[in-house]
Amino acid sequence: MYQIKESSSELVTQHYLGMTYESRPMYYLKVSQPSNKAKKIIWMDCGIHAREWISPAFCQSFMKENYKTDPKIKSFLQNLDIYILPVRNIDGYIYSWTTERLWKKSRSALVNGTCFGTDLNCNFNGSWGSNSLTFCGTGPESEPETKAVARFIEKRKSDVLYFLTIHSYGQYILTLYGYKTDLASNHQDLVRQRNHAPCQCKGLRLHELCFLSFSNVQVEAAEKAEVTLKEKHGTNFTVGPTSLVLYKNSSSLRDWAHMIGIPFFYTFELRDKGAYGFILLPDQIQPTCDETTTAVMTIIEYVNQKYFPNSAVAVTSGSLWLWLIVLFTRTLS
Repeated sequence: MYQIKESSSELVTQHYLGMTYESRPMYYLKVSQPSNKAKKIIWMDCGIHAREWISPAFCQSFMKENYKTDPKIKSFLQNLDIYILPVRNIDGYIYSWTTERLWKKSRSALVNGTCFGTDLNCNFNGSWGSNSLTFCGTGPESEPETKAVARFIEKRKSDVLYFLTIHSYGQYILTLYGYKTDLASNHQDLVRQRNHAPCQCKGLRLHELCFLSFSNVQVEAAEKAEVTLKEKHGTNFTVGPTSLVLYKNSSSLRDWAHMIGIPFFYTFELRDKGAYGFILLPDQIQPTCDETTTAVMTIIEYVNQKYFPNSAVAVTSGSLWLWLIVLFTRTLS
């Protein structure tokens, strides 16, 4: 993180988020193009589950994208700031390197120090404890790692547009919901209708979408990401609600993000489908990061165009004027 911050200091800054149970500092990187206008936020975190090593590897790879010269990224950064937390479960991640490779949870001590760890992905205040497959803490946000993220996001929730959390394995792009299957009855209708018109819903800001229309947009964005991901290396991903295509899980980061009003939210489950699982081979790291970056960029571009439809026009107009100036100058010379 320090190296990336130093090499891209004009765009990248490092910020303190909180402390882990074992008193390790948590930092996130902010990628932001200097501007006087208020911008929306894209949040991305990796390494919630310690054994999923490809997840932090992806966040590290994504932070090394060429933010300075890539025209698509430069276009995003006119409207969006990107916040990246590369490892959320730092204690568990280090433990998986030093002691137990397949350790999943945090390292908080329970039952007088005879039992360790909480699943940080079921510790949020959203239907807490209703469908937990692993220990979800002594209560909602009982873990310092969860509190640090929740407090940070809640303070900025009106500006957070797109929430992405990275896991492995299984090759899924997961949407709502994890703790219930309410979308089962209308999910196919949402896919077919493709109705993206904003709704003037009472109590919502004008830029927000009604749930059905918004869910439709979210599904289409995920499907576009699935297509572009497959085009990279031929990897097949499944798109759908967690509770329907995978299993039920409550109080997850993704469901909580929806409950506090964040419009777009996805969970990526990266390679593979179980041949190596959590112990993905080293030669799979780079292609996994490449294809996932392509998919994430597709969703960011989609969200950017939906919320800021005039930005592409502005860029095109600016390019046209620049071309005309160059042409006029050449004519004079």
